Amino acid sequence: PREFDSWSGRFWGRTRCSTDAAGKFTCETADCGSGQVACNGAGAVPPATLVEITIAANGGQDYYDVSLVDGFNLPMSVAPQGGTGECKPSSCPANVNKVCPAPLQVKAADGSVISCKSACLAFGDSKYCYTPPNNAPETCPPTEYSEIFEKQCPQAYSYAYDDKNSTFTCSGGPDYVITFCP
Repeated sequence: PREFDSWSGRFWGRTRCSTDAAGKFTCETADCGSGQVACNGAGAVPPATLVEITIAANGGQDYYDVSLVDGFNLPMSVAPQGGTGECKPSSCPANVNKVCPAPLQVKAADGSVISCKSACLAFGDSKYCYTPPNNAPETCPPTEYSEIFEKQCPQAYSYAYDDKNSTFTCSGGPDYVITFCP
């Protein structure tokens, strides 16, 4: 049995990491800015593929997803182990960087695409950021950019109101296995 009432958090993978001569740890994608391996509570700097989990909310029903709302940097999956109810895995196994449109690309010094920004991050326009007046399901349809993410990873959360196919539930206190590059 779980020893807490509820918990919410995000998991992500950082790539192209190194430590400089002064001992500062940094990553080219999804860095958290701490200068250390431990993020110490800081979140990933987008673009970053995320696994989001809310445990034991709503009477013991967990919610989880793979999210590309903050962009993409590597494939990820989350799968409940045990539990009751639907308890299906959520996954983004595709390398979205391979089909990332030029305006969303983040490139390494060698010119390779190492992550793919969300349209919100790339353009800052409310139609992509789902901010007023575009902050309701009726005014926030998928865009040509979120549809690229959706096509590559139909189980992943691709834009602010993409709940129907991409938010998963499981009850009964399952464990979760998060896989990088499934």
